Amino acid sequence: MNLLHLKPYRLTTAEILYHMPDHPALLQSFIWQDLDLAPDFPVLFKFLEFWNRSLDGKLHSVKVATAGLITPAEFRFAGVELKLH
Repeated sequence: MNLLHLKPYRLTTAEILYHMPDHPALLQSFIWQDLDLAPDFPVLFKFLEFWNRSLDGKLHSVKVATAGLITPAEFRFAGVELKLH
Protein backbone atom coordinates (compact mmCIF):
# COMPACT_ATOMS: atom_id res chain seq x y z
CA MET A 1 0.00 0.00 0.00
CA ASN A 2 1.27 3.44 -0.92
CA LEU A 3 1.70 5.89 1.99
CA LEU A 4 -0.47 8.41 0.12
CA HIS A 5 -3.42 6.07 0.70
CA LEU A 6 -3.15 6.71 4.45
CA LYS A 7 -3.32 10.49 4.13
CA PRO A 8 -6.46 12.29 2.95
CA TYR A 9 -5.34 12.12 -0.69
CA ARG A 10 -8.04 11.49 -3.26
CA LEU A 11 -7.92 10.40 -6.87
CA THR A 12 -8.53 13.67 -8.70
CA THR A 13 -9.56 13.96 -12.34
CA ALA A 14 -9.74 17.29 -14.15
CA GLU A 15 -11.15 17.99 -17.59
CA ILE A 16 -9.26 21.01 -18.90
CA LEU A 17 -10.72 22.92 -21.84
CA TYR A 18 -8.26 25.20 -23.60
CA HIS A 19 -8.09 27.35 -26.72
CA MET A 20 -5.99 25.84 -29.49
CA PRO A 21 -2.97 28.12 -30.10
CA ASP A 22 -3.34 28.16 -33.93
CA HIS A 23 -7.16 28.37 -33.89
CA PRO A 24 -8.24 30.31 -30.74
CA ALA A 25 -11.95 29.96 -31.60
CA LEU A 26 -11.68 26.15 -31.15
CA LEU A 27 -11.58 24.41 -27.80
CA GLN A 28 -9.60 21.25 -27.11
CA SER A 29 -10.10 18.91 -24.14
CA PHE A 30 -7.30 17.51 -21.96
CA ILE A 31 -7.85 14.99 -19.14
CA TRP A 32 -5.48 15.21 -16.16
CA GLN A 33 -5.46 12.68 -13.28
CA ASP A 34 -3.33 12.43 -10.13
CA LEU A 35 -3.55 12.01 -6.37
CA ASP A 36 -4.38 15.32 -4.70
CA LEU A 37 -5.72 16.83 -1.49
CA ALA A 38 -9.30 18.08 -1.71
CA PRO A 39 -10.57 20.80 -1.41
CA ASP A 40 -7.36 22.84 -1.91
CA PHE A 41 -5.95 20.72 -4.79
CA PRO A 42 -2.28 21.83 -4.50
CA VAL A 43 -1.06 19.32 -7.13
CA LEU A 44 -3.69 20.42 -9.67
CA PHE A 45 -2.98 24.12 -9.08
CA LYS A 46 0.75 23.49 -9.49
CA PHE A 47 0.02 21.79 -12.84
CA LEU A 48 -2.26 24.66 -13.95
CA GLU A 49 0.45 27.20 -13.03
CA PHE A 50 2.91 25.21 -15.15
CA TRP A 51 0.36 25.20 -18.00
CA ASN A 52 -0.08 29.00 -17.87
CA ARG A 53 3.67 29.58 -17.65
CA SER A 54 4.90 27.06 -20.25
CA LEU A 55 2.18 26.16 -22.76
CA ASP A 56 0.59 28.24 -25.51
CA GLY A 57 -3.02 27.06 -25.18
CA LYS A 58 -4.96 29.58 -23.06
CA LEU A 59 -7.17 27.91 -20.43
CA HIS A 60 -10.92 28.17 -20.91
CA SER A 61 -12.31 26.09 -18.02
CA VAL A 62 -11.50 23.25 -15.62
CA LYS A 63 -13.97 20.67 -14.25
CA VAL A 64 -12.79 18.64 -11.24
CA ALA A 65 -14.02 15.32 -9.83
CA THR A 66 -12.57 13.40 -6.86
CA ALA A 67 -12.97 9.94 -5.37
CA GLY A 68 -11.69 8.51 -2.09
CA LEU A 69 -8.95 5.90 -2.30
CA ILE A 70 -10.02 3.81 0.66
CA THR A 71 -13.75 3.31 1.04
CA PRO A 72 -15.73 1.15 3.44
CA ALA A 73 -16.52 -2.30 2.17
CA GLU A 74 -20.08 -3.04 1.20
CA PHE A 75 -21.77 -5.80 3.20
CA ARG A 76 -24.86 -7.73 2.24
CA PHE A 77 -26.42 -10.20 4.59
CA ALA A 78 -27.77 -13.41 3.18
CA GLY A 79 -31.36 -14.25 3.92
CA VAL A 80 -30.40 -17.90 4.56
CA GLU A 81 -28.85 -19.67 7.55
CA LEU A 82 -26.99 -22.93 6.91
CA LYS A 83 -25.97 -25.32 9.69
CA LEU A 84 -23.49 -28.17 9.51
CA HIS A 85 -24.02 -31.07 11.95
